Formats: sequence, structure tokens, C-alpha cells
Amino acid sequence: MPSSDSIVEVALKHLGERYHLGARAPMNNPNWAGPWDCAEFVSWCVYQATGILYGTKPRENPILADAYTGYWAEQGEADGAFIGVAEAARIPGACLLRIPTSRRIGHIVLSDGLGGTVEAHSTNTGVIRHTVSGRRWDVGVLVPGVQYLMNEQPIEIAMPARVLRLTSPMMRGVLVRAVQEALTQRGYHPGALDGIYGPQTAAAVQAFQVDNGLVADGEAGPFTLTALGIQPS
Repeated sequence: MPSSDSIVEVALKHLGERYHLGARAPMNNPNWAGPWDCAEFVSWCVYQATGILYGTKPRENPILADAYTGYWAEQGEADGAFIGVAEAARIPGACLLRIPTSRRIGHIVLSDGLGGTVEAHSTNTGVIRHTVSGRRWDVGVLVPGVQYLMNEQPIEIAMPARVLRLTSPMMRGVLVRAVQEALTQRGYHPGALDGIYGPQTAAAVQAFQVDNGLVADGEAGPFTLTALGIQPS
């Protein structure tokens, strides 16, 4: 059974390579060096290290395989492969997901097992080492057929105080209105300045993120708020 440590080893060889939203990585090309999309990067690293095609459609053909964070969520749930975020932070090669909703992109990274990540992050930074703590995650995933070992040392994971995103019922308030106003001032179109974080506001946030080299997930967390000139709470 392949070891998850080898997934991290593969990923670390690609630090500094370019990120491009929607880029396709040929899973059957072991010499690919970017550009990378976040899901394509993780699926490619898993396939190169283990021979297992995961988080893609189709799931059997590495030539045609297209990776997507939503496919990772679907397959992980179907396989019973979900684990907690705190667990994933302690397991080298585990994946951490921000699951996309309402056609939002989401985000996926590899855990280094020490509270850090290896990920295709954004156009500004490319493939980097980052941290689990202080960011919003939904779930961890362990790919079936891979041997994972958890580090014994517990890791404290701090979540951001608030991340504006699409929820049901929708988030609302003064901070949402501030985001809408900041977007409007910069030429984006979040819809009515009503203090409600709906699909149009999320789409405007995502457009702003793409244009400014941020993780383009349509969620307004600390990094996006700062880029908009808003002090994160």
C-alpha cells in the first residue's frame, strides 16, 4: 500500500510553480510543472505518488481526468473518507477541503502533518507552503488505498473569527454591507447594498479575488477583507 508521505514529497518538488484558475494538469504526465489549479495539483500529486486517481471525472482515465474540489467532496463522502480538520492537520498527505456551494469554486490543499499545507494557492503566490490554522475548512479526506500515519503531537487549529460566505439562511449585517460598498467602489457589482451575502455578492467577491490574485472561492475571509481595505473582525 503506498504511503501518504510520498504525496507530500511529490508536492514539495513543485514549490514556486505558477497557479492559474481552471488550469488542467495531465494526470499521466509525471513531468508536468504547472500551471496548476488547486484541485488539479492535489489530484496530480496523489496520482503520481500512489497511482490512485481521485477527485476527478472521469475516475478511470488519467488522460481525460478533470479534477475539481466538488468531485473530491462527492467521492470522499461516497467512500466514507471524511475526517475532522484537526485530524487532517496531523496526517501527512491528508487533504483539507473548503467545499464549493452554489457553483463557487472551493479550495483544496495537502496537509504536511505538522499544521502546515502544500497547495496551489493563487495567482499571486503559486504553489506554496501555508498553514491550516486561521483559515476556514469544512472537512479532511483520506484517499482509500493509501497508508496514512498520524503525528502524535496535537496541533492547535485556530479558525478565523468570521468568514462571509453563502449560507442558508444568508449571512447579513454591517460587515456584509461594508464588503458590498468596497466592491462597488472598485467597479464590481455585488447587487443591492442591502447587507445580505447572496449569490451576486459572492460572485462579485470571486471576481475581485481572481483579479487580485487571491484564493478565488467567493468567500470573504481575513485576506479578502484586508485586500478590500476592511479590517477583519
